[in-house]
Amino acid sequence: MRNYNQPDVLITGLGVTSSIGQGKANFSSALLAGQHTFGVMQRPGRQKETRFIGAEIPVLSYPEYLSKKLLRKASFSSHVAMVTLYEAWMEAGLAGVDPERIGLIIGGSNIQQREMLRTYETYGERAQFITPAYGISFMDSDLCGLCTEQFGILGLAYTTGGASASGQLAIIQAIQAVLSGQVDVCIALGALLDISYLECQALRSLGAMGTDRYAEEPARACRPFDKHRDGFIYGESCAAVVIEHAETAASRQINPYAAITGWAIGMDGNRNPNPSLNGEVQVIQNVLKQARLSPQSIDYINPHGTGSILGDEIELEAIRQCQLAHTYINATKSLIGHGLSAAGTIEIAATLLQMKEACLHPTRNLDDPIDDTFNWVRDQAIAHQIKNALSLSMGFGGINTAICLKKL
Repeated sequence: MRNYNQPDVLITGLGVTSSIGQGKANFSSALLAGQHTFGVMQRPGRQKETRFIGAEIPVLSYPEYLSKKLLRKASFSSHVAMVTLYEAWMEAGLAGVDPERIGLIIGGSNIQQREMLRTYETYGERAQFITPAYGISFMDSDLCGLCTEQFGILGLAYTTGGASASGQLAIIQAIQAVLSGQVDVCIALGALLDISYLECQALRSLGAMGTDRYAEEPARACRPFDKHRDGFIYGESCAAVVIEHAETAASRQINPYAAITGWAIGMDGNRNPNPSLNGEVQVIQNVLKQARLSPQSIDYINPHGTGSILGDEIELEAIRQCQLAHTYINATKSLIGHGLSAAGTIEIAATLLQMKEACLHPTRNLDDPIDDTFNWVRDQAIAHQIKNALSLSMGFGGINTAICLKKL
């Protein structure tokens, strides 16, 4: 058995659903192989005389454990949440934990936009025929209700919104719920933010989402940190992370993925989507301080890295100013796209799986880095034993988050 005396907070289970694979084993192998599924999105409600590029989840596989009755009237985001949570639940062996000591925090808000748009289009002229179930399902809390009913979670459950930092924010809230004694185990789930053509168009008009520049070459569109980047490319994804005390894991003989040694949240004091160098520097410095790590101790960074024209440059400058330019860096979004609410959680999962495999995944389309002095993982995977990792997430509304992970 490992020594569970220090540190106190561990990750003991993972669930992943993404465009490149359902389940952490499929996701991990595709990640390390540099696979992708970028193309013109096909899901109903994603296009209206448009050709938005993205990465969509293939047909889901459902475990028998999940209630068909609950799934029947649930949204796509809810379906993905439940199959993803199931994988993490089973790996962490939570069926034997007191349900009143288990919590669930879902990262994301306004999660089901595409489903809502399709409902409006169907019932807009005949609202009296809308199904009563819509009175529940349009609320984000419905994901909590479905998951807590399916898995019998009785401790706590709520959603938390931080735009693209929601996934990491959910993990931080789960850590605090465990450390405060509210629960012994808390699951953080980064929900699939199911956007419609309206959100796609608005995000493009805002200058955040990629244009039609690569319309005829979808595989080239998603290119974080490359000089020819053109905004972020959306990607459906969802991930669940199980957080618990070391002593709880030890009592159940659970073998953890890693310890969480530091976490930080900081605000820019700015509603607009433009990033803040000061805000990002501050959150990195704060997380290193809490983790009691020097910059030289970090040997891998999983950055926010969206492909934003301004955001990528600001993030690299923040990393440089924090004396972290020596560290290996790759961009998970180059393979799976930007999961928005789910991004921070699935990138923590990607970090943990790379830590487990002692291998760093390639970064697609990094043909001409905006700064080639950084220690990039480019078009080939690299063998590397991660000891201390740093993961970063930033969101509209000026929120910055950071988490440090330590291999045990």
